[in-house]
Amino acid sequence: MGQATNWIYFPEQWDPKSPWHDLRVRQAANLELDRDQMNQALFLGGCQINNSIIPESFEYYRQPPPAVYDPAKAKELLAAAGFPNGFDAGPFTADSSYSNMAEAAVDYLQQVGIRCKLVPMERAAFASAYADKKLTSGIFRAASGAFGNTATRLASCIVKGGSNVYGSYSDIDELFPLQADELDPKKRTAILEKMQRLVHEKAINAPIWELAFLNGVGPRVGEPSLGKIAGFPYTAPFEDITIKGS
Repeated sequence: MGQATNWIYFPEQWDPKSPWHDLRVRQAANLELDRDQMNQALFLGGCQINNSIIPESFEYYRQPPPAVYDPAKAKELLAAAGFPNGFDAGPFTADSSYSNMAEAAVDYLQQVGIRCKLVPMERAAFASAYADKKLTSGIFRAASGAFGNTATRLASCIVKGGSNVYGSYSDIDELFPLQADELDPKKRTAILEKMQRLVHEKAINAPIWELAFLNGVGPRVGEPSLGKIAGFPYTAPFEDITIKGS
């Protein structure tokens, strides 16, 4: 298991005219995703569902409440938000390498009336558009495999000014410099845990899973060199790979 978490991002949540501005709509989207079935169908159950964009292996990680699949509650929330018949959510943009995950998510969302159209993009084009903050319509699949800790992941994906941040919330932003200046580990942990709790409560995104990389090893391989570098999903170091004699 690597440190690459995948999630669905709602860039329109800061637009008062968008349905995604309503917390209940974002909560409904979270409740409508059957992550366990998606995991079984696409990755043989290999992914870790931790309901956070922070990998469990990162320092200061806070375990949020478990992800729940509850389409009935999702429909109730949509109706309470003024969308009893759902709404047109626009494009669901995704890196084409992971359009299978996005396609499954599109299907689940449509079952409660969140109607979106899958728009796969070539990986380099998607990465460029994501970084340049051009994916402002609809929703999209986001991910990060960057090494670091909870603070660095929040800095790049949640806090104002982050490389992958389309909008932010002041109460979370205000906590970030406090944790950076805090020298007491316990106090810093408390601040970072509060930030993670707020991210979850605001449903800024819909976490999907920590991505599993499925690898196969042939009968002639002795030492495959998989997992020797913590968090690195590929075969490495190459010089450690061995081949069995014939």
